[in-house]
Amino acid sequence: MTQGIEVEVRGGNVEKAMRVLKKKMLKAGTLKEYRLKQYYRKPSEIKREKKKEGIKNYKKQKKLREARL
Repeated sequence: MTQGIEVEVRGGNVEKAMRVLKKKMLKAGTLKEYRLKQYYRKPSEIKREKKKEGIKNYKKQKKLREARL
């Protein structure tokens, strides 16, 4: 069972509550997951994107390691 994201509206300020909700959803990855599942994608396309993402993360980590030295 998934746990919902809750945001408290204080003083009737709905705009601020919406900003907080969007920030929480972005951090949890809910929005990204929704957008990815919005349309059908071929399994080969998903594999390609995951591989691309992995390469991107590897290069980023490598760059951070080199910056520390």
